[in-house]
Amino acid sequence: MVVLEGVEGVKARVGEELGVSDWHEVSQVDVDAFAEVTNDHQWIHVDVQRAKDSQFGGTIAHGFYTLSLGPGLAAGIYSFGGFSFGLNYGLDRVRFPAPMPVGGRVRLRARLIEVADIEGGVQVKLTHSFEREGAEKPVCVAEALGRMYV
Repeated sequence: MVVLEGVEGVKARVGEELGVSDWHEVSQVDVDAFAEVTNDHQWIHVDVQRAKDSQFGGTIAHGFYTLSLGPGLAAGIYSFGGFSFGLNYGLDRVRFPAPMPVGGRVRLRARLIEVADIEGGVQVKLTHSFEREGAEKPVCVAEALGRMYV
């Protein structure tokens, strides 16, 4: 676990890989629950029988499901110290270069790529690359933005 301590500690780590999370199994139960919450019931995600005949050979996770794993997986890689609070500020570029098959495992690789001064603290930009076990291409790459206040 990397602790990014205070403004100067955060700035000192720009350009560094912060680490890689543990593997997380993507289950059909979780994908179905995500479909219920988001009302996104596209068959490639939830119809196990029909998806067997698709080019993927089975169901695949929603791209936004994979993206939503980011905060939980990131919590096992890095944290911020020396700030009064932090906020999710959003995302810049997000891509889903490859499918994430249900039943497979995914992990997060995080890199701190930018820190900018803002009133009361700093804004950080991290590349979150979601890697599928056994695959060359990531299943999601996103630039996550956070604001940390002193």
